[in-house]
Amino acid sequence: MSAPLRHVPPMHALAAFEAAARLGGFAQAAEELCVTPSAVSHRIRQLETQLGTVLFERASGGVRPTTAGRLYLDSVREAFDKLAQAGAVLRPERERLRVSLPPTFARQLLMARLPEYLRAHPEVELEAHLSIPLQDVTAEAADVEVRWGRGDYPERVVRKLFDDTMVPLAAPSWVAAHAPAGMAELAGLELLRSPLLPWRPCFLAAGLDWGEPERGAVFNDLGMLMEIAAAGLGAAVGTRRLSAAWVETGRLVPLFGVSAPAPFTYYAVTTPAQSKRAVVQEFIDWLAAAFP
Repeated sequence: MSAPLRHVPPMHALAAFEAAARLGGFAQAAEELCVTPSAVSHRIRQLETQLGTVLFERASGGVRPTTAGRLYLDSVREAFDKLAQAGAVLRPERERLRVSLPPTFARQLLMARLPEYLRAHPEVELEAHLSIPLQDVTAEAADVEVRWGRGDYPERVVRKLFDDTMVPLAAPSWVAAHAPAGMAELAGLELLRSPLLPWRPCFLAAGLDWGEPERGAVFNDLGMLMEIAAAGLGAAVGTRRLSAAWVETGRLVPLFGVSAPAPFTYYAVTTPAQSKRAVVQEFIDWLAAAFP
């Protein structure tokens, strides 16, 4: 004899109900679940239809569970707790953390430091994905994004990782071939460009009211920019932190003692909902402390 058919509501509807009850609104639940508020509303209507009862009192300031909703919420939370306990029996307790990183930051600054974090946090299952700076493009959804920019990211929790300084740089072979005595002698020489770092702050620091160069190869990755400059194909601007590996090995040399504050730097960015997760807070704290 077969077991009786169970009319179990869809899991996505139960998750929407629990999140909306806990957070006090459909919009807040939508942000946590990474769906639209209308999707949350639809899922809860679907649940109410299946149960044959109203679960929320709706108001302009948000929602609150009805008496029936509060009773059902207790059952849903109990079921979720049992599912979580069952999963813990089947696997070690590891929390996934998805991080999006610009390529040069990942290779030149983070990779040497990351083993320290992983050794200290064996409970974290890290997923790292590369992004495209200034275009907010990443191949995967991320709990924490490291972004290169000015830090103006609306509706996000933002933390600056460090300040940096810009310097003009070139390969020793390029310097020997052109022998520029000062910034003014860069006029007419090959200046490599990137939308990620402008030349003008260094021009102004040298007392030159010049605009951005209108000629020269353009690279949207700072690591590529440093490599092309190190190959002797032109002068470039970089930041002290990002160019350190090339300068320390002698492949690039700073020019003329000129420097300027970098208009862009790296920020750790997350959503308000994700910022409440302990693993996210701890990773961002570690990032900020890793770059004194």
